[in-house]
Amino acid sequence: MERTAAMPRRSLRLAAALLAAGLGIAGCADMNDTSRRTLTGAGAGALAGGAIGSFTGDFGWGALIGAGVGAAGGYLYDQSRQSEQRAYTRGYEQGSQSRP
Repeated sequence: MERTAAMPRRSLRLAAALLAAGLGIAGCADMNDTSRRTLTGAGAGALAGGAIGSFTGDFGWGALIGAGVGAAGGYLYDQSRQSEQRAYTRGYEQGSQSRP
């Protein structure tokens, strides 16, 4: 197998991507659920928007719009989960109070 100049660059890119992903995941350790879900939505939206934008010729705008839509979706999902948790807690408390 012949080594080319592109191989070290490819390895460097892969190492940089893995390092960035690792630091990104480690940065989520102190976040609350709302922040984590919003950021996850933004990241997923940016990836999807960038992929769609690359087909239309403008990766940057696609990623930016996707990040905004994803962040909004992640936030709305978090609010829904919190509402479910509050309803569960209310029902649990009412049920435990009605028992003799």
